[in-house]
Amino acid sequence: MNPLPQADWSLADWLAHGERQHVKSIDLGLERVAQVRDALGLRMHAPVFTVAGTNGKGSTCAMLEAILLQAGYRVAVYTSPHLVQFEERLRINGNAVKGEQLLPHFAAVEAARGSVGLTYFEFTTLAILRCIAAQTLDAVILEVGLGGRLDAVNVIDTDCAIVTAIDIDHTDFLGYTRESIGHEKAGILRTGRPAIIGDPVPPASVVDHAREIGAELWCFGKDFNYAGDRLQWSWSGRGRRHNSLGYPALRGANQLINASGVLAALEAMRPLLPVTAQAVRNGLAMVELPGRFQVVPGQPTLVLDVAHNPHAAAALSHNLDQMAYFPRTHAVFGAMADKDLPALVAPLLPLVDHWYCCDLPTARAASGEALATLLRGLTVPGARPRSGLGAAGADVATPTGPTGTLARRPAGLPPVTVEACAGPVAALHKALAGADPADRILVFGSFYTVGGVLQQGLSPPGCGAPRLTG
Repeated sequence: MNPLPQADWSLADWLAHGERQHVKSIDLGLERVAQVRDALGLRMHAPVFTVAGTNGKGSTCAMLEAILLQAGYRVAVYTSPHLVQFEERLRINGNAVKGEQLLPHFAAVEAARGSVGLTYFEFTTLAILRCIAAQTLDAVILEVGLGGRLDAVNVIDTDCAIVTAIDIDHTDFLGYTRESIGHEKAGILRTGRPAIIGDPVPPASVVDHAREIGAELWCFGKDFNYAGDRLQWSWSGRGRRHNSLGYPALRGANQLINASGVLAALEAMRPLLPVTAQAVRNGLAMVELPGRFQVVPGQPTLVLDVAHNPHAAAALSHNLDQMAYFPRTHAVFGAMADKDLPALVAPLLPLVDHWYCCDLPTARAASGEALATLLRGLTVPGARPRSGLGAAGADVATPTGPTGTLARRPAGLPPVTVEACAGPVAALHKALAGADPADRILVFGSFYTVGGVLQQGLSPPGCGAPRLTG
């Protein structure tokens, strides 16, 4: 392909061009992005919500978007990464942008950058931000890619910052403690603007920074909170309450914390974007977000989750344990090599009976065989007795034997098995072949793992097994 930009380039051409501009895939810093932003004359013409955090960012953006749309507002949402198609990263009024809509904005960024070398994320972020700025909107929602302080998204000043759950991840860039990571996340806060801290136990670095710069601090458990039972939940803020709410359509106990942060942000922004109680109810009931504890009905049941760090894996394990009884759980698993892999799989060990570890199409990924070797070498904590099986015999917690199986079962149950596969689709095919109709298949880990399955398409719910189509 001609290295010089062409007027007839497709979206794929521009994305490939973006990958060639910088020697590093990640090079945190705002100087380059700000320089191109200024050359573009880029600014937003609607209130901006910026969302940072280790986990819960995508769910928070989706719920905020759904409620604002139900309130009748025109909304743009930028999130990353995507699962299947790049266009998923930008939604305008609830619909993914069409690739051709982005082409003039890539061309404009290319013309404005001159000799400035941008990373792929910086290049694509600037093009998407320019596309957003060209729309007639009432609200803009921006999800931080990595960290916050030095992330390309932070080149846009926010009107309301939301910081979700903070945990250990991306340590090479953000540091090895929650305090150092919190300091990076807190970089999205702005003086005099609402700072919604959704983490129930936030690092002191976040709260301290908010106070130092004079942000309008809203803390979970102090300025807003929730309570609920098995049927409904309620939320209270500084001056408003929402009672007898239905649970969000997004599954998982952690979603109430995310929803609470969303409602706090809406209360803080009420002078600019008033929202009715009915819009809140409708938005929470209708919100959708693929790959976040997404349960696909059928036989066997399929669960998709992009849990890719220990904190998210712990939430996934809790959510799986709250589901109905399944005789066996089969896990399709792929992850990046730079993750804390032992801590990532640890919460799932008591629940998974058969592991199918897969290669992923990126140099950052651990190979399926490397993941399988890791799992074969781990000792497994005692398993909870399966429903209807009782607790016959003592649980076993010993390393793997020569057969490559993990020993951790109540007496009478077969050991866990581990297998390496060529990719997510191949792993899912093997899981389907080995699963009974009453079993459960979990696909989790990287966005590449879940996206690799979704890319092939799934048969419609209610037609038996969640078979791949095409």
